[in-house]
Parts: sequence; C-alpha cells; structure tokens
Amino acid sequence: MIALLSRDLALAVRAGGGFGLGLAFFLIVVVLVPFGVGPDEALHARIASGILWLGALLACLLSLDRIFALDFEDGSLDLLATAPLPTEALVSVKAAAHWLVTGLPLVAAAPVLAILLNLPAMGYGALVLSLLLGTPALSVIGTFGAALTVGIKRGGLLMSLLVLPLYVPTLIFGAEAARRGAEGLDWTTPMLMLAGITCGVIAVLPFASAAVLRVNLR
Repeated sequence: MIALLSRDLALAVRAGGGFGLGLAFFLIVVVLVPFGVGPDEALHARIASGILWLGALLACLLSLDRIFALDFEDGSLDLLATAPLPTEALVSVKAAAHWLVTGLPLVAAAPVLAILLNLPAMGYGALVLSLLLGTPALSVIGTFGAALTVGIKRGGLLMSLLVLPLYVPTLIFGAEAARRGAEGLDWTTPMLMLAGITCGVIAVLPFASAAVLRVNLR
C-alpha cells in the first residue's frame, strides 16, 4: 500500500493535475469574490468562511476525474484490480493520495487566503480545523464518484453532478463551524457533526467504491 501511495503521489505531482491546479483555482475564487460583492470589508468578513469552504470544495472537484482515469487509460487499473491487494484498500489509497496532493495544500493555504477576505483573527483556528476534518471526506466522496464514472468518455461533468449533492452536508457543517469560530461563538456542535460525516464516509464509501469499480471493470 505504501508503494502504491508513493506511486500515485509521484504521478500526481509529475502530471501537475492536483497540487498547482487546485491552489490556483482556490486563489482565483478568493481574489474574484471582492470584485463581485464590492469593497465592503464587513461583508467580506461575514462571508469569508463560506467562500473559503466553497473554494476548497470546488478546487477538490477539479482533479477528481484524474483519480482513476490515468490508470484506466494505460491498463494498470485492471492489473491493480486483480492484484492481491483488496480493491477497498486500492480505493482508500487513491483517496489518500488525492487528499495529500489536493486537500492538504488547500488546508495550508486557507489561512493565507483568508487574509484577503478579512476573516477575523479568532476564526483562523476553526477554519483550519474544519478544513482538516472535512477535506478527507471530499476526497473519499470524490473517489466514489470517480469509480462510478471510470471508463466513461468525458465523464467529468456527469461525475460533478453526482458528487456535488453528496458534498452538501460537509459544506454546510464545515462552513458553519468556520463561521461560528469567526464570530466568537461555540463551534463544537458543527465541528463534531463534520467529524462524524468524515468518519462515516471513510468507513462506508471505500466498500461502495470498490463494488462499483469491480462492476465497471468487468
């Protein structure tokens, strides 16, 4: 599993599909928001947590179609599916690689980009913690969507339509936890709900993704 994870990380960095693209999109979203809503700094502070969470969600969405596509195109996915490694472990490694390449850099960049939206200083901890808890769920759910559409030509749009509704609970509780932190309120409840969603997704979806992947590779 470690060798497979190292391979996926190397391929992702070499292909340039996750790390730079996700961060660039995240930056563009944050920079464009003030142009769209006007120069009101108080308004920026109120919507900062939601905008940052939405930007991170969409940035994760950009690279989902690459999770299985490259391996499917060169035939290595068939070999991996027939290897002694369980398909559930294969799916989990793919999700972990996506999070390390895409999700983790977004978590690290969020406090820096929050400065552009005038996020109150008291909200930085809640923002980072919510993204740290929520972005793994985005990667695991995205891996499920990628498994559903593997082998479908131009399946990126279809995958987005399938995955976005599943992202909504994570977005709601993540943004709410960050908002409460920025306003100095108690953010324990939405943070616990977010952690529960992530744990549930990690526990269940790898098995669903593996089952779908086996069907699509027959």
